[in-house]
Amino acid sequence: MSALTVLGSLAGGPLSADATTPTNYEDLSFFGRDPWWLILIKVVAVFAFLVVVVLMAILFERKIVGYMQQRIGPNRTGPWGMLQSLADGVKLMLKEDIIPTAADKIVFILAPLISTIPAFLAIAVVPFGPADNQVSIFGHRTPLQLTDLPVALLYVLAATSIGIYGIVLAGWASGSTYPLLGGLRSTAQMISYEIAMSLSFVAVFIYAGTMSTSGIVNSQHSWWNCLPLLPSFVIYVVSMVGETNRAPFDLPEAEGELVGGFHTEYSSIKFALFFLAEYINMVTVSSLAVLMFLGGWHAPWGVVSVWHGANSGWWPVMWYVGKLVLFMLFFFWLRATLPRLRYDQFMKLGWKVLIPSSLVWLLAVAVVRTLKNQGDLNRSHLIYILGPVLALVVIAWIVSELGYRRSGAAEAEQQAAAAQKPFDPMDGGFPVPPMPGQALPAFTPRRPRAALVGALVEPAEAAELEAGDSDV
Repeated sequence: MSALTVLGSLAGGPLSADATTPTNYEDLSFFGRDPWWLILIKVVAVFAFLVVVVLMAILFERKIVGYMQQRIGPNRTGPWGMLQSLADGVKLMLKEDIIPTAADKIVFILAPLISTIPAFLAIAVVPFGPADNQVSIFGHRTPLQLTDLPVALLYVLAATSIGIYGIVLAGWASGSTYPLLGGLRSTAQMISYEIAMSLSFVAVFIYAGTMSTSGIVNSQHSWWNCLPLLPSFVIYVVSMVGETNRAPFDLPEAEGELVGGFHTEYSSIKFALFFLAEYINMVTVSSLAVLMFLGGWHAPWGVVSVWHGANSGWWPVMWYVGKLVLFMLFFFWLRATLPRLRYDQFMKLGWKVLIPSSLVWLLAVAVVRTLKNQGDLNRSHLIYILGPVLALVVIAWIVSELGYRRSGAAEAEQQAAAAQKPFDPMDGGFPVPPMPGQALPAFTPRRPRAALVGALVEPAEAAELEAGDSDV
């Protein structure tokens, strides 16, 4: 078998007659036919959709988090506080725009745009409905998708990766130490979790046989990918939270450590652009989760069997938006319930758990797809493949558990040794609080001033002083 045949078998479904081109669900003949005015309408509609979703997400996040934490939430601006997001946007636009003296002005101004514009680009290839079941807009039949590409997922990864440059340039151009540290830490965080996210993408297009977004959604007409690719789905969900710098992974905004992260020196509309980019990235990664693992615009299970028109017309938009709302609620739920992780815990989760797990699972998916394309897949092969994978997972868990217990025992020994050693809070030249197991030395209160004077004066001098006082 040639190298081209092997690559074709890894990339798609059953091989065609020439044994070089795999048959898949990719059909891009529906795109590129729209007139320029219809393309402009779809671009404006997608842009407006993102802006409206961001405004609603900001409002409902504050409402939902307030409800979960037994607070009132926004209730002053507009009926039931519904105009709070709009008021916040107007307030930020009217604030004074300050540029630090030591800042690189050109880069300082361009950094928010570099973070925001790529966030809008990724939504261009997200399908809101089936390409073959087109809708009528002003008498013209068109698919519910702006465009599609044979390598649409690679386009999404490229577009979202550019936003990292905006963050690191914002920290560097501020001319301040704390924003620079926040930009570097945020960049390391996003790069680390983008690797795991990309590996979950690879598992999806190996299984679906295409990197086209509409083709991936079409391949889930029977089963959504969240079932056969459950490990990839879990890895992607964790990675997308870290990629968007959301709680409990909002380490760039750790106010107690970095004052405010990479955007400390930003104000007015520039700060609003970073805020907008964060929420648009939330919508983007949630849309990718829907189209890659939850069937995209497909109706929920069981609906099509009782309603044959559920996936026709404009109804797929409703299914897509409903699934998107569920993921946004998931983001809000995490923020309301989980505390922020330490940075070392966060990086350990990405590099020592998610990335190795993604590589092992990706290897298993590639082997299964190759055997299936060759027609050699049976239960014994599945046992041979899944057995070593499960064994590796069990071994990794045992090693991790033993290491955790060993570190806990060493920490307990250190605390016991520290408890036996007398604690001096001024030993290092400045006062320090006691560690667990240590206790402050007993405090002896100061004696009264009269007793202190009596202790400092010799008894004979004290008698002479008393005699002098009596003479007077």
